[in-house]
Amino acid sequence: MASLPTGPPISFPATKGVLLSVVWIGLCCIAKINAGGDLGRVIGIGNNEREFDYFKLSLIWPGTSCAATPRHCCSSNACCRRSDAPTGFTIHGLWPDYSDGTWPACCPGKKFDVNVISSLLSTMNKYWPSLSCDSNISNCYGGTGLFWEHEWEKHGTCSSPVVRDEYDYFVKTLDLYFKYNVTEVLKKAGYVASNSEKYPLEGIISAIQTAFHVTPELQCSGNSIDELRLCFSKDLKLTDCEAESSTKSVLINSETSCPKYVRLPEVVSSSEFNVLHVTGSGNYGHDAS
Repeated sequence: MASLPTGPPISFPATKGVLLSVVWIGLCCIAKINAGGDLGRVIGIGNNEREFDYFKLSLIWPGTSCAATPRHCCSSNACCRRSDAPTGFTIHGLWPDYSDGTWPACCPGKKFDVNVISSLLSTMNKYWPSLSCDSNISNCYGGTGLFWEHEWEKHGTCSSPVVRDEYDYFVKTLDLYFKYNVTEVLKKAGYVASNSEKYPLEGIISAIQTAFHVTPELQCSGNSIDELRLCFSKDLKLTDCEAESSTKSVLINSETSCPKYVRLPEVVSSSEFNVLHVTGSGNYGHDAS
């Protein structure tokens, strides 16, 4: 960023102080543009939101999500991919949260641009797919759009200063997803997709605790696991998930949302998709994040 000249303090009449401030802000903006900066990329905490306390990496179990949403097949819906449908946890999003159970949302920042993440699209289509038709997903501007657009504009824009921009948000999220492979951890412990098996909730939580030395948060829809969340400090180190500032509360929340024995259902195939219309209300948290 270009440096502006400095000098000794100068005293101005009060009536001119406001005008000076406006001129000074204008000069700073011009300097940034001239230095090659893009003002649209500057992400700040807006709407009087304070900086967040920690992150939640929220992962979706696709077999539950695909069974709990209206059956509308479209090119963006990974539930309709037949043999190429997801078989393990996929990414919902990386969410900045407050320790009191609330969260910031829709902070000022540049609008989503799919071209920014063009080099990531093949990976994201596989591991961060939409499990519905994108036309049904709201954005922060009163419209609808891509699932990724929703996640960036609602959550990514509030992730400053840890996240620099749109590309950084998606890269950091993917890195955490691959580094802490929940699907593989559960598979090694014997917890795999099945339409007939039921697994002990405590066993699933224990498998995550053994692998990562932290307690996750789980949400269920009926007796099926809907989402599993890992929590991270602002330096992206694993930490116990907070709920009401208490790890014990996380366990209570998981047990309240989920029964003692839970399912990890397989994704319904596309052929069944068109004749089986199962509706439900999955608990997605963060106001349908």
